[in-house]
Amino acid sequence: MEFGFGPEDEEFRAEARAWLGEHLRGAAFAEAVGRGGPGSEHEGVAQRRAWERELGRGGWIGLGWGSGAGPEGMSSGLRAGPGAGAGAGAGSDGGPGVGPYGNRRATLTQQVVWAEEYARARAPGRYGHIGENLLAPTLLAHGTREQQDEFLPPIARGDALWCQGYSEPGAGSDLAGLRTAAVRDGDAYRITGQKIWTSLAREADWCFVLARTEAGSRGHRGISFLLVPMDQPGRVEVRPIRQLTGTSEFNEVFFDGAIARVSHVVGGAGNGWRVAMGLLGFERGVSTLVQQIGFAQELEGVVREAVDSGAVGDPVLRDRLVRQWAELRVMRWNALRTLGSSGGDADAGASSVAKLLWGRWHQRLGELAMGVRGAAAAVGPADWSEGSPYELDALQRLFLFTRADTIYGGSDEIQRNIIAERVLGLPREAR
Repeated sequence: MEFGFGPEDEEFRAEARAWLGEHLRGAAFAEAVGRGGPGSEHEGVAQRRAWERELGRGGWIGLGWGSGAGPEGMSSGLRAGPGAGAGAGAGSDGGPGVGPYGNRRATLTQQVVWAEEYARARAPGRYGHIGENLLAPTLLAHGTREQQDEFLPPIARGDALWCQGYSEPGAGSDLAGLRTAAVRDGDAYRITGQKIWTSLAREADWCFVLARTEAGSRGHRGISFLLVPMDQPGRVEVRPIRQLTGTSEFNEVFFDGAIARVSHVVGGAGNGWRVAMGLLGFERGVSTLVQQIGFAQELEGVVREAVDSGAVGDPVLRDRLVRQWAELRVMRWNALRTLGSSGGDADAGASSVAKLLWGRWHQRLGELAMGVRGAAAAVGPADWSEGSPYELDALQRLFLFTRADTIYGGSDEIQRNIIAERVLGLPREAR
């Protein structure tokens, strides 16, 4: 596998770097730089919402989206899009570098370039990534032309924010155990149930929800993928979940007769499991490389702390720092190999391998952050009057947030089961 950057990619990189530099230096967004990452979703809310629209005006949302319905038109994050070229602007589908929804066309390598430059610029944490990176490629692969035309342009403009309604209190890693029900009522479905661990539910305009549309169905059968508006007072309630960090990135969502139109069922009634599994495959595409650049920046912060405190003189800690750096390089090469592969059964466990690698790596980084600081890591601010008694610095927040890395996004145990059953062909675990 060869994955390199050619002259056109470097031109695209220069354009992306210049655009980010210009727009992040302005008064409107300068304060949002470096804010809104994992564990800090509460920071700079208004600025980051405005930043989504700024990205949309620049055509930077939806790089590589295809122009046709169905899998043959899908090029988001995993395959190169047609008509790629640097210098593309936002607008209608009127030129070789402009996509059909106001997004720029881009090859796979250019998508990687944009992801790298975005992370290196420490641009604000994205509010629109769930709609852009999860829902949009799912609609391109499984949605109707009408659904694509209705939902993709608002995402590309940065106007519509989405959240994901998958996990439930009794169906987290075992998603097939979900109990949320949707009953057909004329040209709509009425949804009743509860979802949990829902990122951005308070900010989202829409939620894509897995619900049982066939009464009495079990397991993977009878599930549908519905697009549900969040602005339904009395029918949709969001309750924040306070975490160890003192913040509330995740939420509970309660549906009490919430309405979803029949025309907003993706992939057809009863086919939700197939659509949902396709979406999970998109979750670990180019965005994995963005994540790794953020990891590299966090590692640099831990190294600086070790140098400043003198902890780097400890040979054991120094060895752990070197190991973290080396393992991060291996994760990058693995991500590039996966992106450059042709897909198919040979890569059935690729996303699970990636999750196992980064989840435990990031957790070890949080532990290392506390190790280089020593006993001082357990101490809060010197002057409590300047913040709440639970005020945390970046390294403390990193440690606490990473305790969940091996659980959310698919627990390590589930990822190992997937690899065992789908790649190694081992018998399914007795249930």
